[in-house]
Amino acid sequence: MEHAVSFRNSLTSRVFSYVEQAILYALLIIISACFIVPFFWLLSCSFKQPSELFEVPIRWMPRTIQFENYIRMFTYFPFLRYLRNTLIIVFFNIAGSILSGSVIAYGFACLNWKGRDKVFIIVLITMILPFQVVMVPLFILFQKIGWIGTFLPLTVTCFFGNPFYIFLMRQFFLSLPKELNQAARIDGASEFRIFAQIAIPLSQPVLATVAIFAFLRTWNDFIGPLIFLASDRLYTLSIGAQMIRSNLQPNWELLMPLGVVMVLPVLIIFFLMQKYFIQGIAMSGIKG
Repeated sequence: MEHAVSFRNSLTSRVFSYVEQAILYALLIIISACFIVPFFWLLSCSFKQPSELFEVPIRWMPRTIQFENYIRMFTYFPFLRYLRNTLIIVFFNIAGSILSGSVIAYGFACLNWKGRDKVFIIVLITMILPFQVVMVPLFILFQKIGWIGTFLPLTVTCFFGNPFYIFLMRQFFLSLPKELNQAARIDGASEFRIFAQIAIPLSQPVLATVAIFAFLRTWNDFIGPLIFLASDRLYTLSIGAQMIRSNLQPNWELLMPLGVVMVLPVLIIFFLMQKYFIQGIAMSGIKG
């Protein structure tokens, strides 16, 4: 009798477990579809003729694949020049964010100095300021020093630290074993050597996380290049997308392939670095 009861309880728990997994997988599939379907629609529309874009009922696949949309998109505006400008800004943003963020975060996490926590709170407070609040003062400042119409406002400023990246790296540095730093100090290592040879090699996940965030922020940035570049020869791809679209002629058949071209690098980078990205986000919240 006892064996029958235990078998029935085991069977019931196993059924409930299967039901929970089925519900979980169903929810994951639904949530995934919310992201996959729009991208699939974007990809499908990039190969359609203009007359097919707004057909009712919706046609998910094009009647004939139109590679001419991509050819026209590359020739409608100076795509390669705008791509080069975008990559230049992206490179310096990633380099500046990693360099400045790691140095500042190490100082907040691993060095003891008077007023450290109060200064860190002030740094965090700056995160609540939207760009629209400081946009006009920054423009006046950069205009006074002659930086408007150059890449400098969008590149040099990244070497002075971003509060969000500093926060992420500080949380990660706090999760590292302090015994490693203490042992290195006993052996006579300087703080710079500890930072360069111990902290940085162990921080690959959070460095990859910051690199992804910096890439996304710069790659999709529109308002910054629009305000500070002020020259057609310096424009980025995000501004080029707005140039394609006008009130009289939206040019959807060109915007769709441009959207695919701008989304693909983001997807590729995330899939290549998702392991480090997830690990960096998870470990950055271990300690406060």
